[in-house]
Order: sequence, then C-alpha cells, then structure tokens
Amino acid sequence: MEPMTVETQTVGTAPTKRREQRESVVIRFAGDSGDGMQLTGMQFTTESALAGNDIGTLPDFPAEIRAPAGTLAGVSGFQLNFSSLEVYTPGDNPDVLVAMNPAALKVNIGDLMPGGILLADQDGFDAGNLKKAGYATNPLEDGSLAKYQIIVVDMTGMTLKALEDLKLSNKVASRCKNFFALGLCSWVYSRPIEPTLNWIQDKFKKTPELVEANSLVLKTGYHFGETTELFAVQYEVKPARIAPGKYRNVTGNTALALGLLAAANKAGLPLFLGSYPITPATDILHELAQYKNFGVYTFQAEDEIAGVCSALGASFGGGIGVTTSSGPGIALKQEAINLAVMVELPLVICNIQRGGPSTGLPTKTEQADLYQAIFGRNSDSSLPVLAAATPGDCFNMAYEAVRIAIKYMTPVILLSDGYLANGAEPWLIPKFENLPPIPVQFRTEAEGFFPYLRDPETLARPWVKPGTPGLEHRIGGIEKEDVTGNISYSPANHELMTRARARKVAAVAQDIPPTTIRGDQAGDLVVVGWGSTYGSISAGVDEVRARGKTVSQVHLRYLNPLPPDLGGILRRFKTILVPEMNMGQLLTILRATYLVDAVGMNKIQGQPFKVSEIAAKILRLLEG
Repeated sequence: MEPMTVETQTVGTAPTKRREQRESVVIRFAGDSGDGMQLTGMQFTTESALAGNDIGTLPDFPAEIRAPAGTLAGVSGFQLNFSSLEVYTPGDNPDVLVAMNPAALKVNIGDLMPGGILLADQDGFDAGNLKKAGYATNPLEDGSLAKYQIIVVDMTGMTLKALEDLKLSNKVASRCKNFFALGLCSWVYSRPIEPTLNWIQDKFKKTPELVEANSLVLKTGYHFGETTELFAVQYEVKPARIAPGKYRNVTGNTALALGLLAAANKAGLPLFLGSYPITPATDILHELAQYKNFGVYTFQAEDEIAGVCSALGASFGGGIGVTTSSGPGIALKQEAINLAVMVELPLVICNIQRGGPSTGLPTKTEQADLYQAIFGRNSDSSLPVLAAATPGDCFNMAYEAVRIAIKYMTPVILLSDGYLANGAEPWLIPKFENLPPIPVQFRTEAEGFFPYLRDPETLARPWVKPGTPGLEHRIGGIEKEDVTGNISYSPANHELMTRARARKVAAVAQDIPPTTIRGDQAGDLVVVGWGSTYGSISAGVDEVRARGKTVSQVHLRYLNPLPPDLGGILRRFKTILVPEMNMGQLLTILRATYLVDAVGMNKIQGQPFKVSEIAAKILRLLEG
C-alpha cells in the first residue's frame, strides 16, 4: 500500500491534512454478528462504486443465528478491494482492519498486512470481551501488535454522546456505532457519504428517529476524521478506467435472478420459482419475489422436494420452471430432477454451493458439487451443467441456462457458490435488445403428433401445453417407448432411449462458443479452472506473466458437455494445473476424458484461493 503521490489539501489559505493517492486499498470490517458489519461493508462498497472504483467483495458471516455476543463463533466480517485498476478478487490480505471487539481482532489479525492499519473501537475491548476472546491482557496495549499501525477510537462512546439529545436507549443508540465506523473510514479514504445518507433515509423511513440517529452518527464519524490528530493523512483512490455504459453494483444472487427474469421476458413466458429457503441461495427467492409485475411467480415450498416438483409442474404447463438450493437441498431434489430428465422438460436447477457434507459450513464457500451435478442421479441420467465465473457472470449463465433448457427440452443445472452469491462487483447492465434470442415453439398441430418425436438437430421433443386440442399425452417416470411415449419394458428400447437422451445433451456442444485462452496459445503451462476460481486464477496468471514467465489460462463455463475444442487446447501445453475448492473433481473429469496428466491444486477451507497461492503454485511448477 505504498503511496503514489502526495499533495496538500487546502481550504482557503489554511492548509489541512495531506492527501495521498493509492492505486488500491483492501479493507476489512469485522465485529460481532450484531454490529452491522455486513451493512457497513455493503454501504462502503456502494460509496466506492459510485466513486468510480473497480471493486471486489467478500462477505464472511457466522453460521450460528445467535452466537453468544463477543465470542469467536459470532464474528462477522466484510472485505472490500477498491481500486483504480482492474479488480479480480476481494484482495488477499487487508491493508486496513476495523475491529469492533477482541473476538473480531483475534479471528482476523493474522490476515492484516504488516504495517497495516488496525482501527479498533475502544469501548469494545473491555475486560468481559477480552476474556470471551481468550486474551489475558489487552492486545491494543501490551505491545503484541507492534508491527501494525494501531488507532484506537472510542466509537461507541462518541456515538452515545452524539445521540444523547435524541433520548434513545443506550442499547438502541449503541447499535448505530457501525455508522460511526463507516463515516470515519469514508473520510479516511475520500468516499462520498451522500449515497449512504440517501440509503438511510429510504431504509428507515418508517422510523424517523433512526433516520436522524444513523445520519447524525455517520456525519459524526466523518467529521471526526477531519478534526482528529489521529489521522495526519487522507487517502484517495482514483476512478478506474472502465468501458463506457450504465453500471450498477450487483451480487451474484441478484445477477442470477435478473438473468432468469431477462430470459423469461425474452422468451415471452412466465417464470416460476419453486424453492425452499437455504443458505446461500435464499436471496434469489427474495429478489425474484419483487418482480410479480413481470410475470414472475415465486412459491416458498414446505420442503425441497415440493419446490422442485412445483417447478417441474410449471415447465409442464408451458412456463419456465426454476428451483434454487444448495448441495443438501439438491440431494433431496434429485429424484424429481431425474423425472425431468425422463419427461424431457425445460427445468433450471440453480445450485449455490456451500461447504459440506451434510449441513457442513452453511455460510462458507466450496466447489464440491460438480460430481453431484454431473453424476448425482440414479442410472445414466445426463443433463447440461453450466457454471458462472463472477458475480456479474451469474446473469449471463442464468440466461444461457434458460436458453439451453428450452432449445433442447432438458433440465439444466447452473452452479454458483457462496463466494459469488454474496460477493459484489460493478456490472455493465446489458441492453435487452442485444441479448440472444430465445425462440419458443409450442406444438399445436395434432396431425402426426407423438410426445417423443425428435428435432433432427437438437433431438428435443415437442413442447405441448396441457389442454391443447388433440395433443393429449401421458408422461411420467416409467421408461418411455421411442416416439409414442407409451410405457415400455423392452430392453432394446431402454438402451435406445438412454442413448438418445445422452446424445441430446452431447448436442449442446454445438452451442458452446470457442474456448478463450488468456495468454499464449501454447506453451509450458495452462491453468484450467471453473466457477468462482476465475478471479484468483486470472490475477495469479497475470502476476506470473508480469515476471516474464509463459503461462496461460482457460476457464470453463460449460462443464457438461465440455467444449468440443478443449481436448486439442490441453494437448498444446506441457503442464496443466487445475485449482479447485474441492478434492479434485474437474481434475478427475479432465484426466478421464482427455487422458492428460493434469496437476491438481485443492483448497477445502470454506475460503476462496488467494492470488498469492495461485501464483506461487504456478512458479513452483514452472521451476520444476
């Protein structure tokens, strides 16, 4: 975090504090789960986006709904990387750690850069909280943190002082301290607070006293930065150079929901979401519930099975059926997903992956459901599997999942994960008229109709709305006779239909665009990834290439079927590195499919790869 330039800021003729320009800053807000750190981080993100910076975020919150206050299990964090350069990740290690209590300090201090700024709330470091966090002495005073810049501010005390005229209870008033931290950090890094003031006005409009309280505390924190001698320098991060257009700050779950909505509108069909709440997928249900005026129907089912079955019923009825969940819920849905394979209806299944098995790590990220998506049903039961690479890319791949499901009359699984779902980035809003067409054709002609007639190009069967005169037909879970759809126990027919369904999914390969290779088109090493590893891999590859090394990158969004040109690309490189947040699932598939001696890099900690980890592994392989 070395300063680039230094200038003196003046008001009239009186010099004030120096202003240093930085290319980028990584800041992490951490506190108790009731301290509002997620809200603080998101508002600081909004301020940074409106300031024109490129951004990447990583929310990190506890699985316990009500962990005991002040304990390590209850620590909630939010990391943001904001920069004047292109951002791929939320950053490896924070330059600044805002710690509201000792537990937040203990959980996060190991990640703070040496020489980094530790901003702590004085009131939070009382004897009780120190004991809960396992500190025998106060680390802010005992010299154990000498390698950091320690700045202690009585955020809670000044919050209560600022609000004493409003006659709020101490409990209510002290909950505003996160806005003091936000205001202070906004001043330190030259963030505009007007967007947050407007947000407070809208968020708490039904409770005017909270509008006044939070606004007052935000301004108090901001002006404290101006007047205190604790900060001799104010920092500035210039706007990033980005392509012209209209942008918004978007999380992966929001982008995914908007992708489904856009696809349904492009297809001219109603969108039905049948879902059961589960972390980290629930926000998609919340988001789509706001769009009833756009032909969206949301159904919070009593369980996962009801969610997927209702969505499949919507597909049968001529709508776009969607169901969302995480790995444990997908396990429960598999029998109904297999029914969708058998009856060949367009159903989109969104798996927002989290750490497992079982309940596992509900609020942490993982990529361990690839096997489940491709092989997780009984029998030979193939379906297309797609994966998003960034929060904004969740829009593209959700749209593509709907397009493929309709074109090929097949269920499609879309993989995201907790890192993408909760992470945010600036997103260039696409123009609706520029989105690919999604043609829809319902069979209405009765003459010559059979439910399993197949299109010669896609092998898709006809889509018929129930009640269409003369097109009454029966579908279900028992094996179908080719063409007629009658129940069949013929061994030969079973093999024929199994192979036909597999060929249909394989035909999706004709829709996969040519694979992009970042870097040299052939050489010593290519890094192959999928899903949310994109950012870390991209930044790691760029870091190694900046050192003059030859390394390339391929990132897969189509996982079943794989891109038709992938095998030829892999054979151009001496070494293939496959980083995954699992024990090597894509690695196994690539080895089995292409007989290449790929090397795995695996992290199973509920946390994304750091750029430094990727870069170090690449260098080790290049150096033999």
